[in-house]
Amino acid sequence: YVDLMSQPARAVYIFCRATGIDHEIIPVRIVNGDTRTEEYTAMNPFQKVPVVKDGDFALTESVAIFRYLAHTRDIAEHWYPKDAKLQARVDEYLEWQHQGTRFHCARFFQEKWLFPIAFKVAPNEKKIASMQVNMEKCLDEIERIWLQSGKKDFIV
Repeated sequence: YVDLMSQPARAVYIFCRATGIDHEIIPVRIVNGDTRTEEYTAMNPFQKVPVVKDGDFALTESVAIFRYLAHTRDIAEHWYPKDAKLQARVDEYLEWQHQGTRFHCARFFQEKWLFPIAFKVAPNEKKIASMQVNMEKCLDEIERIWLQSGKKDFIV
């Protein structure tokens, strides 16, 4: 269950496609109230996307979904290593990115494009400039900390 306007839902969708995991996309429109129905709320009481159903098992939260799929599907190890220490490094980034990459890049996108289009208002250039500074700081942290200023090609 995905609404492609949702970054976490898009991430799960892209992960399934990139890894070749067999899946069925069930489109959900948050703005139309699809996540607030009784049926949907039974799957996800938080009324958010994404949701993955595997038989009678429903799972929410994109990071939990990634881990579940990595453990239950045959995917290449470079997506989620079997080694516990390497898994911990992937998990470390996945936890950080919610308040790091996702938060700052989403806020920039919302201020620069989404809010002006959705609410038919002029972009707030002062807010956009502030969001851009935060986003660039976050991207710098990826390069400087996670990729050790270019010494690493990958986070893990």
